[in-house]
Amino acid sequence: MSRLSRLQRQVLSLYRELLRAGRGKPGAEARVRAEFRQHACLPRSDVLRIEYLYRRGRRQLQLLRSGHATAMGAFVRPRGPMEEPGGAGAREAPLEDGDGTRSALDGVGSPETPPNGR
Repeated sequence: MSRLSRLQRQVLSLYRELLRAGRGKPGAEARVRAEFRQHACLPRSDVLRIEYLYRRGRRQLQLLRSGHATAMGAFVRPRGPMEEPGGAGAREAPLEDGDGTRSALDGVGSPETPPNGR
């Protein structure tokens, strides 16, 4: 096996530090593991995204180390048949004004956040 790059060593160090900081805080260790597992499939050549995630992890580490954090959780969007009404599968016909024309704001809503959070 080849030697680890500096960035790889930094990421592994961050992982260990996050796990240590998360001890004793409900949900923290599981969330850290899940987050790293989710991004484990990133290609090594995607250095910009890896550096972005590393900086984000550093900020989360600072928050975990501060005395204010007592637990760690995440918001999860429901999937499958349990989706809320009004989702992508439950679209209705656009509403019309009284004169039969569509309003300029019809079909304009809040954009959905893609699964990768961007």
